[in-house]
Amino acid sequence: MQIKKKITFTYIALSTLSTLLLSLVVFFLFKQNNQYHFLKRLQDRAKIVASIHYQNDPVKTRYFKEFKANGLEELIDENNYVLKVSGKNTFEYNTDLDLPADFYSKVMANGSNWIENSNRYFYAQTFTESNQKYIVIITAIDRRGNVSSIYIIQILFFGGLAFILLAYFLGRFLARRVINPVARITDEVKIISASNLHNRLPETKSSDEIGDLTKTFNNMLDRLETSFEIQANFINNASHELKTPVTTIIAEAEIMLLKERNVADYIASLENIHSQASRLGDLTESLLKLTQTGYDGKKQLLDIVRIDELLMDVKSDIDKIYPNNRVTIKIQKIPSDPSLLEIPCNKSLLELSLNNIIANGVKYSDNETVFVTLSVNNSTIKISITDIGIGIPAEDIPHLYEPFFRGKKASKYNGYGLGLPLAMKIIRMHNGELQIQSEPDKGTIVNITFNTVNIKNSNVNS
Repeated sequence: MQIKKKITFTYIALSTLSTLLLSLVVFFLFKQNNQYHFLKRLQDRAKIVASIHYQNDPVKTRYFKEFKANGLEELIDENNYVLKVSGKNTFEYNTDLDLPADFYSKVMANGSNWIENSNRYFYAQTFTESNQKYIVIITAIDRRGNVSSIYIIQILFFGGLAFILLAYFLGRFLARRVINPVARITDEVKIISASNLHNRLPETKSSDEIGDLTKTFNNMLDRLETSFEIQANFINNASHELKTPVTTIIAEAEIMLLKERNVADYIASLENIHSQASRLGDLTESLLKLTQTGYDGKKQLLDIVRIDELLMDVKSDIDKIYPNNRVTIKIQKIPSDPSLLEIPCNKSLLELSLNNIIANGVKYSDNETVFVTLSVNNSTIKISITDIGIGIPAEDIPHLYEPFFRGKKASKYNGYGLGLPLAMKIIRMHNGELQIQSEPDKGTIVNITFNTVNIKNSNVNS
């Protein structure tokens, strides 16, 4: 069922329910009001009958009778009875009255009582005359109350039907008002595809949920367009980077196969082929590692690793690659609780990311001093890597995490532009943050922060 129909039917159902409840309340109150006023009239007549019975003066008796006949509205089938009370629970019984014994008991106990049977009301109250107790009973049919009740039921019934019919049209109008903006967004989205990701939904000036949905969708399109552009650049750059060593190897082999050559030429050719093959192997391995970081952290089996020991392992690896490096590791405020230094992680991947960042500091500072500072508190682990190298121009910083991107200053150094994107993905996979501050010709500061409270422990390798 369409949402528009659901809204319409829901509105009709709620309107019907509210109309029914309102009708019941109105009818109940109307019935109570009719009953109250009719009993009040019976009560007035009971007092007059008691006064007529009490008066021994014929003139006053005639006056009360005339007042009752002319001053009060006539009741249908009105009768009155005066019963003499003989004892505590005994009284004269009138055979014309077919009333339950409980009715008389309540009259004797409370001084008055009433009962209704098929629109005929019986009202009774006690009075005393010359030390003699009596019960006066007034009975009449409330035909007007019955007719008015039927009339109000008809009004409520037909009025309720009319309101439900009105609710149907109001519900459809409300559904269109609510759904039309969503339908408009749906129609706009259907037009957008991979070939026209530059299209955007027209934004509204309103700050309601539809406006938020439009802005959210446009932001998603921005991210998708950027991702597609990065993917396209990645494929183009990867194809170029992979094609270059392959083309060199093939060309070198073809040249060597054209004619016989001396041993020195073969050795030089093989060394060139080996160099290009090594480059191709390194590039392929970097691409595979970059692909590995696309997996969900929940699927990774995590190890509990001390971050200070991991940094020392990275320093050991750096020493093998750059024997004369000047990397200095400093731990600020060693925590008294050793567990604060522990972090659940994929050890090999996290070590690779730190290795890439520290190695970049060594490489792009021409083997100048690189400071690695570790600071730990109850909720975070922070690693700062500072070098005094060539720095990064401001216009290059937004593109640092794009695979194969290399700045103008970095082009004279060996590399593929994969190390930093790989490190960023690994750090994010471990719920960390990577921030880079740099100034050309002065150096770079890389801050890596892990919020240990948010790191997932569900897949810890015990």
